[in-house]
Amino acid sequence: MTLGALGNEIGVPQYDRTAVRTGIVHFGVGGFHRAHQAMYLDRLMNDGKALDWGICGIGVLPQDRRMADVLEAQDGLYTLVVKYPDGTLEPRVIGSIVDYLFAPDNAEAVLSRMADPATRIVSLTITEGGYHVNQVTGELDASDPGLTADLAPGATPVSVFGFVIEALARRRTAGIKPFTVMSCDNIPGNGHVARKMLTSFARLKDPELADWIEREVRFPNSMVDRITPVTTDADRVALAERFGVDDGWPVVCEPFTQWVLEDDFGGERPPYEDVGVQLVADVEPYELMKLRLLNASHQALCYLGYLAGYRYAHEVCQDKLFVDFLLGYMEHEGAPTLPPVPGVDLGGYQRELIERFANPEVRDTLARLCAESSDRIPKWLVPVIREQLAAGREIKRSALVVAAWARYAEGTDERGEPIEVVDRLRDKLVERAQHNRDDPLLFVSDRDLFGDLVDDERFVQAYTASLSALYERGARATLEELAG
Repeated sequence: MTLGALGNEIGVPQYDRTAVRTGIVHFGVGGFHRAHQAMYLDRLMNDGKALDWGICGIGVLPQDRRMADVLEAQDGLYTLVVKYPDGTLEPRVIGSIVDYLFAPDNAEAVLSRMADPATRIVSLTITEGGYHVNQVTGELDASDPGLTADLAPGATPVSVFGFVIEALARRRTAGIKPFTVMSCDNIPGNGHVARKMLTSFARLKDPELADWIEREVRFPNSMVDRITPVTTDADRVALAERFGVDDGWPVVCEPFTQWVLEDDFGGERPPYEDVGVQLVADVEPYELMKLRLLNASHQALCYLGYLAGYRYAHEVCQDKLFVDFLLGYMEHEGAPTLPPVPGVDLGGYQRELIERFANPEVRDTLARLCAESSDRIPKWLVPVIREQLAAGREIKRSALVVAAWARYAEGTDERGEPIEVVDRLRDKLVERAQHNRDDPLLFVSDRDLFGDLVDDERFVQAYTASLSALYERGARATLEELAG
């Protein structure tokens, strides 16, 4: 795109991009990163700050080649389109990504950039599954083929873990201060998890390096929030027709954005607080609030909504029956497990979530929210169930959500239409779910996902009753019965 040709309706970088230098290497340049961290840095740069904190994106997966091609063709520029509920679109060209390297083509270039003293932060949005956590033990699961390959002596890295650890090893050898590793994924204690898993991986390669990482490398926790649905062809067409912008991969998002970040860096950092980032000493209260209210509520609406015939989040959240169910989950099951959250009215936060979910312009698909459930339910909802059981409080709504996942995972909706189950554990999940009728506990007996919940009589009773109701009466009638 040519910035000078754009009209006044579109914001463009007001800084000299040739003056921007790389300070951050980021793994996982997708829609969320471009609607969130890259956007915050672009704001700083437009204020004349952080010009030494440009982003170099890194792609390690085969599907990342498309991002490499698009960003190369557009000089790293892309359009971020904020969608307001009244139909207003607010496009802005973001310029904070100044380079992108596709690791399979040139692993050495990636390592050189990461080992460069100018790189002071390596950030991650690699999805929940990218941290290779065994859901039962909480330890590193090193069985991934990429990790196995990277553990071979003298191997050229292929995984995110392989690149991070090799780059840190090079910096240690060269006497260069380590970079800060900043996780931006939806995981409780994401910084702690990144530290534990990466250090465990390093220990398998070089115990002395692992000791050095434990002493010297900082892994701040963070809570990130902005609904960013998958970009559609309709989004590209609207951008071209309404604003005259031809963008190979624009990003669309809701107006709301939040970033709560632990101020624990090993060296310099951008002045994030100047553009609305909340720098705090303890992220956990905010993080738990988001994971157990927003993220778990996404799970609470997506399976039931899909089974009932809806295909978008806003459709579900414009239906009073579903809204009452979601608010009931948040008030009676999610919120009671939360510690006090400084400066936040939880009741207002819950109502705001419903308003955000109901934004008809975002068009967030239920299929997106239903994807990769095996990485989400164990982290977002199972802890709520455990705490509620331990305290003798309600679990009926949470149990129904798990049952709805099991019903969805069978691969057929209530009208007999096929469901495309997208999950790294798809084959195992579908096989177990297809026995829901003759062996209703088989799905939740997977201890890698649910631990010992299947041994708890109260959970089993609530879950099996919910599963039976979903098959006998369907999602909508089940919610009506629950509502009394």
